[in-house]
Amino acid sequence: MNTVADTISPNCEAAKSGQNIRLFVLIDALGWEVLKKHGFLNDILTHRQPLRTVLGFSSGAIPTILTGMPPARTGHWNLFYYDPQGSPFRWLKWFRFLPNFVLEHRVTQKIVKELGRHILGMGPLFECFVSPRLLPWFNWIEKRNIYERGGISGAPSIFDHLAEENVPYRVYSYHHQGDQEILEQSAQDIAARAAKFYFIYLCEIDAVLHNHIQDGSKLAQRLDEYAGSLRAIFRAAQRIDPNASMTLFSDHGMTPVTSHFDLVREIEGLGFSMPDDYLAVYDSTMARFWFFNPETRTRVTSRLRELACGRILGDSELQELGVFFPDRRYGEIVFLLDPGWLISHSDFNGNGWNPVGMHGYHPDDAYSDGVFLSNEEPPVPIRTVADVYQCLRQAL
Repeated sequence: MNTVADTISPNCEAAKSGQNIRLFVLIDALGWEVLKKHGFLNDILTHRQPLRTVLGFSSGAIPTILTGMPPARTGHWNLFYYDPQGSPFRWLKWFRFLPNFVLEHRVTQKIVKELGRHILGMGPLFECFVSPRLLPWFNWIEKRNIYERGGISGAPSIFDHLAEENVPYRVYSYHHQGDQEILEQSAQDIAARAAKFYFIYLCEIDAVLHNHIQDGSKLAQRLDEYAGSLRAIFRAAQRIDPNASMTLFSDHGMTPVTSHFDLVREIEGLGFSMPDDYLAVYDSTMARFWFFNPETRTRVTSRLRELACGRILGDSELQELGVFFPDRRYGEIVFLLDPGWLISHSDFNGNGWNPVGMHGYHPDDAYSDGVFLSNEEPPVPIRTVADVYQCLRQAL
């Protein structure tokens, strides 16, 4: 498709009446603690409040927004999960004899990425974060576009309901274009009365906050750019439908990074090897482990309990947070860093990237709160990202 819209509903003629236009805008990583220092669209989005996120990253929070269900129900939490029987990369086991400088070379990772995206059905967003040496034990959760019908396998999403109820809608995301192109295309579609329900996902604030969270001027500049475009979009919708609504929310916030800890070196220093003794995926703020012998489990667990920069999450807490998986696909042990700490040289922040802002901490961290802004009172009480789904559903 040559359009920025990911999904176009078939019933375009039904939208020509132009009534009941609903605009939903998801801005990645826009946190309440950061936003409240700025007057972002406060003239039109007068209902303003923080929004509690889920533990983890966008890969878990956004499916929760789109379905109203926690990761334990949708199946979507972190991107990689343990699945040695179903891994599309099982064949890589035959190349374990190759030295690390070959298997983990950037060219090898590039080849594996392209194979995953175009041959093995891993979806257009697959990235080779985990070493190719370890990939045969893992699978990737986002094989489908979650902004399309059937994109979330564990629960029906708002896009499933829109399609089933034949509501004219448009969806825009980074799958096709950047934020500016998305804003321009959505404005054109609204003027053309192409739909009644618009879902606009803007992702570039995430990078700004990762790299410049302490630089208020850079964030203010980008927010001003967004505000001008979004205000124009809303006014265009109101010219067609005076009762048009705009609701803006985020999946999580962003926390300033204050400390680093080389957890990889700490665990490797115990003398065990992957994948023979254990497996680990090191996200930027958490580490997830699977064990293949009792001694490794005991010693790694003991060392993790001694660390002052984070803690192991028990099953009861994982259940309360909606991220407990009885089959342990996302980790037999989940070790979470305290807010502000960052895992040095993790699988997701290698190659010299040194962010000054990060997300993925415990939802109790104030900086992790997202935002919920609207030009009208929400139809239901809003507290968490899961509650946003009811606003989306009510719009139908």
